[in-house]
Amino acid sequence: MLIPRSSALAADTVMCGLINLVQSRHRLNGRSRGEMEQYVRDCERLTIHDYYRAASDGDLSRQIPNRSSVTWKSPLETRFPANDLAQVDLFPCARGWSAPTVLMLHALMSASQIGYRRWAAHFNARGWNACFVHLPYHYSRVPPGYFNGELAITADLVRNAEGLRQGVIELRQLIDALRAQGCTDFGILGTSYGAWIGALLACVEPDLRFVALMAPIVNVEHAIWESPAAIYMRRQLRRANIEPALIARHYHLSSPMHNQPLCGADRVLFVAGEYDLIARPEHIEELHQHWLGSELLKIPQGHFGYRMMRDTVARLEARGL
Repeated sequence: MLIPRSSALAADTVMCGLINLVQSRHRLNGRSRGEMEQYVRDCERLTIHDYYRAASDGDLSRQIPNRSSVTWKSPLETRFPANDLAQVDLFPCARGWSAPTVLMLHALMSASQIGYRRWAAHFNARGWNACFVHLPYHYSRVPPGYFNGELAITADLVRNAEGLRQGVIELRQLIDALRAQGCTDFGILGTSYGAWIGALLACVEPDLRFVALMAPIVNVEHAIWESPAAIYMRRQLRRANIEPALIARHYHLSSPMHNQPLCGADRVLFVAGEYDLIARPEHIEELHQHWLGSELLKIPQGHFGYRMMRDTVARLEARGL
């Protein structure tokens, strides 16, 4: 096991370096602390159900039949118009949209859709529809001049939080639209950043047959103040005098650790990489213990690897989910 562990740690270290390099393009300014304080005050009394309340999806439901992808205006506006147009790629099975549907939520700065398309075909063959969701600041939603996913996680914590909020609310709109097409069962297949969004979605949506969370970001405090992927972020936060206590006042809305799944913990499958430097396995195990009835699967890989998806789907099939 020495070679897989060494390879996993090396891959995670290299990727963390690249993430920090990309983050170095984004600096805070003299207004950043005041903006953070105002945002926290505005959100502090909200419940998670208030914060992620779904707005009307307009004509989204009518767009779904006979389309390979659909787009709609996000209910939350940002400074980047390209990001405010939500999109999902559709992969219906032979049974049509009344069949169960899996929502595939990709990782931060996900490199390619190719693998997800293959897994969509896998689900289609088993009678499931599949939706590949373009999460905020990724794929079709990347503003000009930026890398895929670059703006999703930076030292601008307000933008980070609003991106998570966009992701969850848009997924709820999509679920409502699919319900209008006759779908009653949904599954979540989320990785890393997508799994973070999936975990928050599970806290506000009841109709989820399974919630598979692969290497989810569940300990937000660690992700900001200790993760090797956030070294540059921490430097900027300290320079702006944004301290841990201020950020912690938003955890009831952004941290799965501070909430319980509305869909039922027995439907949740946590998948942890044994050598993961970013989504630490001990933190995922802690949330697994907090969400009583959930299942934890450990895989011998780091945060970045391809085995996790294969083993996760195999486990879901073994459980008949």
